[in-house]
Amino acid sequence: MNETVRGAAEVDVVVVGAGQAGLSSAYHLARAGIGHVVLDHAPRPGGAWQFRWPSLTYGKVHGMHALPGLELVDADPLRPSSEVIGAYFAAYEERFGLRVRRPVDVKAVRDGGQGPGGRLLVESTAGTWSARALVNATGTWDRPFWPRYPGQELFRGRQLHTANYPGPQEFAGARVIVVGGGTSAVQHLLEIAEVAAETTWVTRRPPVFRDGTFGEAEGRAAVALVEDRVRRGLPPQSVVSVTGLPLNEAVRAGLASGILERRPVFDRLTASGAAWADGGRVEADVILWATGFRAAVDHLAPLRLREPGGGIRVEGTRAVRDERVHLVGYGPSASTIGANRAGATAVREIRRLLDREPAAAGVGGTG
Repeated sequence: MNETVRGAAEVDVVVVGAGQAGLSSAYHLARAGIGHVVLDHAPRPGGAWQFRWPSLTYGKVHGMHALPGLELVDADPLRPSSEVIGAYFAAYEERFGLRVRRPVDVKAVRDGGQGPGGRLLVESTAGTWSARALVNATGTWDRPFWPRYPGQELFRGRQLHTANYPGPQEFAGARVIVVGGGTSAVQHLLEIAEVAAETTWVTRRPPVFRDGTFGEAEGRAAVALVEDRVRRGLPPQSVVSVTGLPLNEAVRAGLASGILERRPVFDRLTASGAAWADGGRVEADVILWATGFRAAVDHLAPLRLREPGGGIRVEGTRAVRDERVHLVGYGPSASTIGANRAGATAVREIRRLLDREPAAAGVGGTG
């Protein structure tokens, strides 16, 4: 790669993140012959999967789709998903020669000051890159969402989020309140209940359980709901949030036993637990916030991509406010199959952009 006068290494495309979305994008960039560099803040291959709790075995994973060009076969369903998918991603990077630079934290992405169609400056802990386009594939794992309730600072017990969930063993004999209506909350409850003294499940809205198959038509309808929010510039909801909770055997047993008996969310926390406006109280040693994640896009702030509604308006994968920026694994492409498709879409759009704007002589190798 060449060096610009500003000391930034020039490349056609910078991919930020090497999870499912980032690796899919890098695969399609390589196939298209587009020079790129992949920057990943994690210490090793595996994306967010490498941080999942040990009790989340591969057999419990909901909807994992293979990366393009290489199937994941003969995986042990009893092995931790962090190990299975971490090894799979590592093999994928090696098979297709995806030279990921890690650990690298991207601090900011700025306009290079050359006007529309000019370069982006990607500032990181490993230096600065000057790029003609950016694929942002940072996902959500680095931005756990902690809601705020009155009295939260008074609670004397332990508070933790799904992002730091260690598995059920640390809750033996404890009274645990699990907050959240998603798949993670249900999984936490079902395994914690086996060792805890008492569990309580609270959600803002009554959970919706989905019985029967979830086919292609249902999937398209769910994605369309998320896509509509992104198109209007609103913060994206996860695809899972609009599909409902799968009613499998473990969930049926949890409902029958009362483990998954849901209460409306409390009005406030106290020093020793939670309290409701009607006078109800639950004593607790632990509050586990299974309250989801938000898109990790703070490094894009200098580009001013956010709409008044708080989200980044996206058409396909392209940020409406800056066609050089593509968000993959954001909103409707936040599922594993969606990330695969979005990676291909982003590269097609980037190819068209690069064909319109000739690169400087000698620029465009893979970093």
